[in-house]
Amino acid sequence: MTGPRPPLQHLRRRLTAWYVLTLCAILLLLGSGLFVSIRHQLSTQLDESLRLATVELARAARIRELEAGASGRVVDAVEELHIPDRALFLLDTAGRPVTPDTAPDWVRDAARAARPSVTRQRIREQPRESQLRLVAERFVLADGTPLVAVAVADQVELEDRYASLIAVFAAAALAAVVLVALGGSFLVRQSLRPIERSIENMRRFMADAAHEMRTPLTVIRSRAEVALQQARPVGEYVEAMQGVEAESRRLSRLVDDLLTLARADAGDRPVERHRLFLDDIVSDAVGAARALARPRLVEVAFDQFEEAPVDGDPVLLRQLAMLLLDNAVKFTPTGGRVTVRVGLDSGRPRLEVEDTGPGIPPAQLPYIFERFYRGDPARSRSGAGAGTDGAGLGLAIAKWIADAHQADIEVTSQEGRGTQVTVRFPAAALSSS
Repeated sequence: MTGPRPPLQHLRRRLTAWYVLTLCAILLLLGSGLFVSIRHQLSTQLDESLRLATVELARAARIRELEAGASGRVVDAVEELHIPDRALFLLDTAGRPVTPDTAPDWVRDAARAARPSVTRQRIREQPRESQLRLVAERFVLADGTPLVAVAVADQVELEDRYASLIAVFAAAALAAVVLVALGGSFLVRQSLRPIERSIENMRRFMADAAHEMRTPLTVIRSRAEVALQQARPVGEYVEAMQGVEAESRRLSRLVDDLLTLARADAGDRPVERHRLFLDDIVSDAVGAARALARPRLVEVAFDQFEEAPVDGDPVLLRQLAMLLLDNAVKFTPTGGRVTVRVGLDSGRPRLEVEDTGPGIPPAQLPYIFERFYRGDPARSRSGAGAGTDGAGLGLAIAKWIADAHQADIEVTSQEGRGTQVTVRFPAAALSSS
């Protein structure tokens, strides 16, 4: 049979993988969006720089026109204009170069296509897998001559920026993926720990429940088989049926306890809140417990009995008192005593049940509220002897009832001197609910 750990390990790996894949998808979408946005922004900036270059070229052409009639040696403003990483061309509207003397055909085509007040943009594919970006702008000199200023730049400038941005983003994304993989694995382990504990508790609970049920069922079947093997006196049949009835009663109680815990775990047992008095609830439970203690010659007596109002569920509180009293009676030897105290402790209702049984070893105290835990087998055989064994669910149910009422339940014990269980409830509200 496959245990729970391998499937959970597989689940951990799958969840971690989903974390990483989800992050990769987010980074991919985010990176694509950023790339498109940044590419558009850089392209716009490059086009704007080219347009400004054409403006400078047009200004230099107008300066050259003004200086054309000046005497003496005058420096050509157009020829002296240099803008780093930009190729500048001055052409007429027919596409003939003015400065410099020659121009590529595609630049001349752009000049012919330029229109007044309209910026012309083109991208030229180069044979060596590079691209040239062009901006052409038409303007008019003072004498009315129309010219076209053309600025050209290699888009490798953009590609260099893209490569730098992609490298930075890729490094950051890789670091994020590694961190998410490590952090996701840690978070998955942390989140699955309660599930692992629940599965382990469920497996143990089912195994213990099956074990506890198997014993009375085996006894019932054995007694029935023995009784049916041959004809027997009426007395032996009666004895066999009494044994079957006792084991059936034990099995029925076990099933009831299991059903109570199952409903508690599922939240199907709502806790009603009513103003009631703990002393009345416990007094009724003590009367029932005395009937159970009488055949064992165990005395059940009050040592303190005060009025103690609480807000709680009367059915569950009586069950809590009966569980504590029944547990105390079962583990008290013949002639022993069970002492009950009800009162207020700093305004908080308090119930104490103390027995004179064999006590509980200190090493076992942390586990007594676990389901099916019964501790030392010798302790369960104290008292009247046969029939005192339980399924180990009573204190687990008592703990659930106490928790449902926000009460604190505490067990103190000394080996050979008995055990004391104390339940402290929250102070009752001033008004009835």
